[in-house]
Amino acid sequence: MTAVFCSLPPGSVTAETIHQERSKYRDITVTEVGNRRCLLFNVHRGDRNQTCILVNDKQRLVFDYTRMSFAGLLLNDRPKRILVVGLGGGSIPLTFSELFPDAQIDVVEIDEAVLSVAKKFFFFEETENMKVLVEDGRPFIKRAGIRREKYDYIVLDAFSGDYIPEHMLTREFLDEVRNIMQPESVLVANTFSTSRLYDHESVTYQRAFGEFFNFKLPTTGNRIIITQLEPLPPRNQLVAKAQAFADRLEKYGIPILSYPSRLSTRVDWNMSRRQLTDQYAPANLLRGN
Repeated sequence: MTAVFCSLPPGSVTAETIHQERSKYRDITVTEVGNRRCLLFNVHRGDRNQTCILVNDKQRLVFDYTRMSFAGLLLNDRPKRILVVGLGGGSIPLTFSELFPDAQIDVVEIDEAVLSVAKKFFFFEETENMKVLVEDGRPFIKRAGIRREKYDYIVLDAFSGDYIPEHMLTREFLDEVRNIMQPESVLVANTFSTSRLYDHESVTYQRAFGEFFNFKLPTTGNRIIITQLEPLPPRNQLVAKAQAFADRLEKYGIPILSYPSRLSTRVDWNMSRRQLTDQYAPANLLRGN
């Protein structure tokens, strides 16, 4: 075992590495300090924790962005089919499985090693209403659209640190996501508020869906994009659903009552930027081309 630093608060003890491996896609590291166990990708590049759990309170969600992923319940509070793209430690699909035991949950994870680590170190297991498919999320979504399958709640959580699956940022991909949505379905995408792609990504989502909720917290560099095909609900409806859900979400540490006031439709990006397409590759922008 080795010791690594993994974005712990000042004065914290150094985390101990309890597992390391290199998969086909990335370096995977599991660290532990006290009762907090964390999953990191590409730790040598300075990535922050991808996900963490409290070993003595596994239901409680540790990170803001993980909790924020459930803000979509303010738009669709009774999902029957749920799709999560990107497994991480498995906290998001496990929470959905507990909240909606009658729902069908599909989890798509490209890296088989991540699934193995989630099971071994993060108490993840497939449930009666949840299955994990090891494959790329984009072709999975495209095939689902061809089969005319629909999902009520879609979480895109495939982004981590310096790893950006650019084929999941383009207009063509978002059109494929639209094909598996019904008017009342909700799309929740975990991205980064500090990314150099912020303006381009925002324009792309706006062109694909029109108005969307921009959900950011000052405590995190993440942002959550929340949208659907039908018009976004008014603020009073968001508040009512938050109040109805608050008790059910308390044990997971999700402060849903504070979310409605933070869902913004204000345009804070440069609307003259080009939308991202399969031809206009995000990689070119990241390289400064």
